Amino acid sequence: MHAALAAKEEGMSAESNETAYRRLTEEAFNRGNVAVIDEMLSADFEEHENLPPGLPSGREGVKALVGFLHAGFPDIKHTVEDLTVDGDKVWARLTVAATNTGSMMGQPPTGKRVTWDVIDIVRFAGGKIVEHWGVTDVWGMMLQLGAVPAPGQPAQASR
Repeated sequence: MHAALAAKEEGMSAESNETAYRRLTEEAFNRGNVAVIDEMLSADFEEHENLPPGLPSGREGVKALVGFLHAGFPDIKHTVEDLTVDGDKVWARLTVAATNTGSMMGQPPTGKRVTWDVIDIVRFAGGKIVEHWGVTDVWGMMLQLGAVPAPGQPAQASR
């Protein structure tokens, strides 16, 4: 059965999936409202992207990720640059901009303004997000923060 028809038969629409994805991005990732995660992600939500070490899986992992990001980057802003809905899936390309004014993974804040790219794919079922696949340019962010040396540059000596 065609994915768009299947989504329609389940009572979901491309418009409602897009609206839900944008709401999650704005309320959880931009504003830090983790309560919306329980409302929007299914109880058996599956995360397929590698989260930072030590974060739990499922919805609790997404909540922890939002807290982790807001601790290191209190002014974080995810901007949806492109978004496509195909049946039960939303595909999005985002740009993230933030200033590192909080500590991250035991490292003191750098005060640097950084940007990085994110590609997200989320799958909906029964009106909730049930799966997420993502690619985040963590390497680019870490280079901008000075946490890793640029290729061809010597590593800085730790103090």
